[in-house]
Amino acid sequence: MTVTLIKTPEDAPRDAQDTTASPASPTRPERRRARYLRITKATLKDDRVRTAGRIAVRHASYTAGGTKVLGRRLWDSRSTSRYERMIRAAEAAGLLEEVKEWEQRTQAYRAARHRRRLDTLQLMIQAPKALALATTSAAGTLLMLGILLAWGSGDVRDVLAPIETVIDLVRLVAFIGGVVWDPFLFAAPWTGLAVVWAVGRQQHTAPQWALPASARTFGDTITPSIVVIAFRDLGISPLRKAIDGMGDVGAAMLSPIKIAGCGVELDVHLPTGVSTEEIQNRRRKLAENLNRHEHEVFITIPPEPRTVRLWIADSGALDEPIGPSPLVLDPDTRADYKTGRAPWGQSLRGDDVSISVYQRHLLMTGLSNQGKTASLRAIALWLAFDTSVEFWIGDLKGIGDWSMFEGIATVLIEGPTDEHACAVTEMVEAAVKEMERRLQAPPGTVHDPLVVNVDEAQVAFMNPLKGDDGRPYGGKKATSRYFMACRRLHNQGRAVSVTLWQGTQDPTDENLPKLVREGAHIRASLVVGTESQAEMALGAKAVNAGAAPHLLRQGKDKGTLVVAGDGIDIPAGEPAITVRTHFIDDESAKDIAARARALRQGTATVHKLEVVQDTDHLADLAAVIGRDEKRVRTTEVLHRLKTLNHAAYERWDGKRLRALLVNHGQDTGTYTGNPVVTREAVDRALEAREAEIAEAR
Repeated sequence: MTVTLIKTPEDAPRDAQDTTASPASPTRPERRRARYLRITKATLKDDRVRTAGRIAVRHASYTAGGTKVLGRRLWDSRSTSRYERMIRAAEAAGLLEEVKEWEQRTQAYRAARHRRRLDTLQLMIQAPKALALATTSAAGTLLMLGILLAWGSGDVRDVLAPIETVIDLVRLVAFIGGVVWDPFLFAAPWTGLAVVWAVGRQQHTAPQWALPASARTFGDTITPSIVVIAFRDLGISPLRKAIDGMGDVGAAMLSPIKIAGCGVELDVHLPTGVSTEEIQNRRRKLAENLNRHEHEVFITIPPEPRTVRLWIADSGALDEPIGPSPLVLDPDTRADYKTGRAPWGQSLRGDDVSISVYQRHLLMTGLSNQGKTASLRAIALWLAFDTSVEFWIGDLKGIGDWSMFEGIATVLIEGPTDEHACAVTEMVEAAVKEMERRLQAPPGTVHDPLVVNVDEAQVAFMNPLKGDDGRPYGGKKATSRYFMACRRLHNQGRAVSVTLWQGTQDPTDENLPKLVREGAHIRASLVVGTESQAEMALGAKAVNAGAAPHLLRQGKDKGTLVVAGDGIDIPAGEPAITVRTHFIDDESAKDIAARARALRQGTATVHKLEVVQDTDHLADLAAVIGRDEKRVRTTEVLHRLKTLNHAAYERWDGKRLRALLVNHGQDTGTYTGNPVVTREAVDRALEAREAEIAEAR
């Protein structure tokens, strides 16, 4: 018998659909799972669900954490774990005396516990006898009381009245217990739950993300174990192996942890095979291991070999502003250039930082709009209260940052153009002339301080204009007028109290030549972009030892400077100090300047210096000797020079004349016992100078 299957019309569409379906088409369970997944994602993104989830996790964590805390407390009260924990902490901190003290306390606790256990055993042995004796005594007492009652009342039944009363009292207590027992059993778990929940809430045992915003903390207390674990997990294999192999689990690496301002400080002695450079290169990871941001951990290299010094800020402390400057708060501010110190800010440790600028050249650099001008101006505002100090200021930004020094500064040039840069260059050259005049003064002459302050000095270095003699104003070669004037002030200005302060931004070899930046006694840097710029700002030695202005945060660490050099108290063993400077806004700066101006009795301020042509001493010397004489006596040469230009050569003598020739590789001579200047020596000096200029070009 043959059976033939015939497709019905209802089956045809389904078969056609099955035939044309792609193998990749999702099945019904897959579509259901995808739909559930979309619903779940949408639900989890809802703020109400997320809030409810945080609440649920928070209160569950309170309960679990509170149970753990109470359990730990119970265990600590019944064991020596608390003492052992304190011993380990003291060992990790290197506090051997405390270790001995806690060991003695442990022994005393164990002895007392042993005595209590012996007493408990003895009590268990004596308890049946004591219980029997107590029962017999109580029954006898009640019976005697009943006899007395029966004797007094004449009723023999009163003999058992006291015993019956006690039995009734026991029955009443049992009844009351039976009434309250069920509610007590019902309430006891909830009461216990409420207790552990309250303990967990007090101890913040919930995760940070689940806590209310007001209860969140973002940094743990730094302990020896946290530091050791942070170093162990840096990813340096020799360091991890060394810590795991130490009997004290790394405690011997650490010095005692000391409170240092708004943070803590400690030294870490590294095991062999681990360099300090490896630790410095992992600063960010170390900070994260310590539960800190990178800018809250500073690593320096102390004098001890194979050691790094850590300063770890309290979480969030560096983001809080410091107080106002004492210049703003104290209306009776006074300054002393020689012995005083300008209040400048606070160190990371929270200590007040002041700076001495006595006969010190200063360089301040950093990226644009980070507080360079305000930091430099704060020092100048303090120094303005010493009326003996003269200011020559060149502001090549020209937006009024230094305009409050009108009536304080003798020279104030403001403007951003190349022409303003030329005027500032001529101002610095005039300071060189003043320095030379002071150097030629009789020994013992006392000179008032002259501070030459150039803000945005990179504009002067990059100035493309040239003078009438063809020499460029800017540049970094020996022909550059600004560069050479800075070098001459750096070389000799300090001796006669002529100092140069410069503020510049984004340092490079082009806008801050090496010889100029190395001539400053005090070098300070705000945040810079790279480590190479940090080396330009502070010097390679300071940066290699841990000074790191390139690790400051642009925009967030405005006014924070890393300072190296003389004139500021740098902690022993550290290459630099990080200073959070007091910010003085323009209005406050104007008020401070007005107080300083009142002490100066109307100082006249000029805004452009008259250009005085340089005296070419070699050319004058060649002119007074002439072409007809081979040699001329030194006294006669000096007489002719003073006749030619009395103002320039009034104080010249034989030593000064000889020094002029020696500077160009020649010397004076003698003839018939008299000092003379030969025409040949002058010609050779002129040729040497021309060769030097040609080589520089």
